[in-house]
Amino acid sequence: MIEQGNMALLTDLYEYTMANGFYQEMKDERGSFDMFFRKLPDNGRFVVLAGLGTVLKEMQNFHFEEEDLDYLRSLDIFSEDFLAYLRDFKFDCNVYAIPEGTPVFSREPVVTVEGPLLQAQLFETLLLNVVNHQTLIATKARRISASAKNRSVMEFGARRAQGPASAIYGARAAVIGGCVGTSNVLAGQKFNIPVSGTMAHSWIEAFDNEQAAFEAWAKIYPQNCSLLVDTYDVLSSGVPHAIKVFDQLSAKGYDKFGIRIDSGDITQLSTQARKMLDDAGYPDATITASNALDEHIIQSLISEGAAIDNFGVGENLITSASSPVLSGVYKLGAVQKDDGKWYPKVKVSASIGKLTLPGRKQVYRLYDPRTGSPFADLVGLRDEEIDGHIDEMEVLSADPEATKRYRTLRNIDVDELQELVLNDKGELLTGEPGVFEIQKYSQEKLAELPAAKKRLLYPDEYPVYITTALYDQQQELIENNRVE
Repeated sequence: MIEQGNMALLTDLYEYTMANGFYQEMKDERGSFDMFFRKLPDNGRFVVLAGLGTVLKEMQNFHFEEEDLDYLRSLDIFSEDFLAYLRDFKFDCNVYAIPEGTPVFSREPVVTVEGPLLQAQLFETLLLNVVNHQTLIATKARRISASAKNRSVMEFGARRAQGPASAIYGARAAVIGGCVGTSNVLAGQKFNIPVSGTMAHSWIEAFDNEQAAFEAWAKIYPQNCSLLVDTYDVLSSGVPHAIKVFDQLSAKGYDKFGIRIDSGDITQLSTQARKMLDDAGYPDATITASNALDEHIIQSLISEGAAIDNFGVGENLITSASSPVLSGVYKLGAVQKDDGKWYPKVKVSASIGKLTLPGRKQVYRLYDPRTGSPFADLVGLRDEEIDGHIDEMEVLSADPEATKRYRTLRNIDVDELQELVLNDKGELLTGEPGVFEIQKYSQEKLAELPAAKKRLLYPDEYPVYITTALYDQQQELIENNRVE
């Protein structure tokens, strides 16, 4: 992550108390833990999975400094044997995951960590912290970028993010979700993201008048002169003064110009500014809008005919302000005992919606061969043999609260989603794709989804099913754990 030290202690205390207990009682047993999402943000049907590349690097780097061990020892609750184990910590997990950038759905395992119980337990908070956050921001960026209808969206939210790490990794996630650049210089450096930005109102206020401020800016940045035109009055001051500066630059052979509007009735201001620029001979001068935008405001601006070429989106993107929490969870699905066999485990709660799917699992995307489009996902046990095509299969809804659970699938093409991404030797098997490579992959996968599933309001349902074998295993465990 950012240069802020080792992340091994970025966790909740109970992860360490449990790990210490596992070391004492079940040191040689292994567990299979699944991360999945329950409720999705903004009443959407899916999220854009992000943060995987970040968290895998942190898992590779997971280690303990002496100061970490000294602090844990000072709590006076851990055995010296356990602390010695941490001192010599050697990564021994296999991590399976759906590729970063994939649109994923509720109740399906997106990341699975298999390894010694005490190790896999320790990764819970780190994994949830990183993947929940970046997935949330990537999903919001996808919604905002979709609303912009092929106009560029730039992430402008660093000053509103909840701290430096959220600003930096939020910018990474925003690009995965569809943004073309960021205002955050450190994020630009770290992830090779184009950085953009013009000036603040303070630049203009610092000069005796707006014209002088614009002329000074043009002198310094003639190759790409973009001017903020709403400090005093957009139409009677800002745009006319900008045009005068463009005339001066044009006479010198420069031709890349733009304005930014950061307040007021953006629809009316942009359409009138567009006419003024066109009449002055600058039809290619771009107009950028900012000021507390989100997907609904952008959608409204476009439907009203606003003459906007680019959008700069800040606080509502970097904080996912309309839906700021993503409820990803991390649950134990199976335990491998000394006999080498895996034994499924289930969480049974008074709230039926919190019932978990037991066992070691695989996730499949189901395609209609007639259209080539996915219409549902399927979660099955990993040892079930589900090849690339289903002739006929009975399945159930993964939602235990669904009223109509059973369905028969016929003539379906199948694609496995989870793959081994980090092995028990600590070797990263995915490579290190850049954010725009992940964005490209994400957009390809999003393009497969029917438009009705991607609507910003009232999207059509995209079901997630489970196999009958997985359901039967779940019900058997529920019965075995029933208290009379």
